[in-house]
Amino acid sequence: MILAEKWLNYVETRIIMEELDLKNLIQILAKKWWIIIISAIICAAAAAFISIFFLTPVYQSNTTLYIGKRIDTNTDMSYNDILLGSQLVKDYRELAKSRVVAEAVIQELNLKDMTVDQLSARLDVTLKNDTRVIQITAEDKDPKLACDIANKVSEVFQKKVVDIMKVENVSVIDVAVVPESPVRPNKKMITAVAFALGLLLSAGIILLIDYFDNTVKTPEDIKKYIDIPVIGTIPVFPE
Repeated sequence: MILAEKWLNYVETRIIMEELDLKNLIQILAKKWWIIIISAIICAAAAAFISIFFLTPVYQSNTTLYIGKRIDTNTDMSYNDILLGSQLVKDYRELAKSRVVAEAVIQELNLKDMTVDQLSARLDVTLKNDTRVIQITAEDKDPKLACDIANKVSEVFQKKVVDIMKVENVSVIDVAVVPESPVRPNKKMITAVAFALGLLLSAGIILLIDYFDNTVKTPEDIKKYIDIPVIGTIPVFPE
């Protein structure tokens, strides 16, 4: 019973101390609130300036294809004939980003300054919700070129997938269109993250400076650091 009471007293003491410490931290930050806000605004403004004037916008355009197999009514259909497994998306991705497709796209679009590796790096192929619909996405700094690459890769891919993978039913669902706005950089997100980091960084610096500051400024500091009661104070009068 005595041990339980001591444990409860210890827990209550710890809770009070933590509340006091938290209250002290809040008071420290409240005194310097204007520094925290100004620092956050400066960080957000700097991030917005960099994202607008120094980061190159990247545009994204995509086209969707339906890939299936021609159904032969004279033979029994297996499960693989009805649904193409989602694992095939890896095969489609490799084919769409292959050298044979990239070289054909570069030649037909007359992209003399672009290598096969550079073109492949700008492409991505994804499967739409476990269906037989795949999406070919192209990225570029030029929105018109991103659209042209997506459509041309789709066109070449249609021919190659028939020849190489023996898929006879390939149809275009949506052709790529010229994007109106870039996908990167996300200026709003960058600015918001910079603002939050500015808040945290400035608050952390303020708390760190206060932690290493061992000077006595108030009567409460005497009680806090030396644990001696304050008998009296001497006021400072103007000259």
